[in-house]
Amino acid sequence: MADMVGKALRVLSLLGGYPEGVPLSELARAAGYPVSTTHRLLSSLQSEGFARNDPVSKRYSLGLRLFELGQSVSQARGFAGVALPVMQKLSAETGEPTLLAVLDGHNQVYVHSVQGSQRLQIRGEPGARGPLHCTSMGKCLVAFASNRDELVASLELPALGPRTITSREAFAAEIAAVRERGFAIADEEHEEGIRAVGVPIRTPDGTAIAALSTAAPAYRLTVAQLEEFVPALRAAARELAALLPR
Repeated sequence: MADMVGKALRVLSLLGGYPEGVPLSELARAAGYPVSTTHRLLSSLQSEGFARNDPVSKRYSLGLRLFELGQSVSQARGFAGVALPVMQKLSAETGEPTLLAVLDGHNQVYVHSVQGSQRLQIRGEPGARGPLHCTSMGKCLVAFASNRDELVASLELPALGPRTITSREAFAAEIAAVRERGFAIADEEHEEGIRAVGVPIRTPDGTAIAALSTAAPAYRLTVAQLEEFVPALRAAARELAALLPR
């Protein structure tokens, strides 16, 4: 057992050296293990969220479970990261909170949350998971994902708010609309009384590496008022696209 744990930790350490992902055969060679053993280790790590396999490239990379576990340490040590200054500038401009999330399987994982100047604020706890189908960031992550069609076809669509889209056909149409206009609105879809607007943070090939959003109570901002934040969100997203690791 101890030997297998050591092998799994070695595989995790090696994965950290391949930010763009690595094929199974190459990782097996680097680890010095048979392909079958490496695959078995990766399968176990993937099932627990410590590793992930890109559905398009078939490359393995570190999973976001490591990020989730590290959040308590990074927060305790006052980790600011490259994203926070950009997000703080955006919140100062909008007066509302700014949230950042990334895609992990069939969920989004909140990475950062910056508060605005308004008294009542919407929060996104770093490391927490959220749904994709009924949030502005989730819709952006789906619309600009490399495996968009698979997500549109397979995501569960539970009704979480009074306006949640639960029809597969309507959800597909919504994702197509998000791709066309380049931003997403969630109007009391995740929670009653909450509205948000989100934009993708994209690589040069157009794939989303993260999403950025502004959220506010529905009584304070209409959908039209939220859409006025889109230019500022897009400017922040362009800046973050140059700073965030891919």
